[in-house]
Amino acid sequence: MAKTEPITKSEVSSPKTKVAGKKKIIKSIAEGRLYIQSTFNNTIVTITDANGNALAWSSSGQCGFKGSRKSTPFAATTAIEKALDAVKPYGIKTLAVYLKGPGTGRDAALRFLRTKRDFEVNFIADVTPVPHNGPRAPKARRV
Repeated sequence: MAKTEPITKSEVSSPKTKVAGKKKIIKSIAEGRLYIQSTFNNTIVTITDANGNALAWSSSGQCGFKGSRKSTPFAATTAIEKALDAVKPYGIKTLAVYLKGPGTGRDAALRFLRTKRDFEVNFIADVTPVPHNGPRAPKARRV
């Protein structure tokens, strides 16, 4: 008599298990927007198309910086470089840059973009929100 071995689940194949993965279709985009939000603690970079759909993003924290090193200009340039590398397959040539916030990463970002020859910067805007007199001031202190 021949020995019969139990059939494992991996040996049994069905047509549903052999599904081929879809290939990601990358559209060529001529121009994009680069949003740089620079706070005192971190720098967040988002690259979108003209309609505002996010293509790639990065931050100082995502690049591996922790604590007070996230707020350095070097961490900001690293985050921008990582985000720009992520959108290279899209074929973006021109960028409109929108800066927001008071952090140290904003100046470093502009310096880095000047040296980067892969992208042409055609527009720079500061979209930092400015209060119109802000909330009510506390009452005067009586001594």
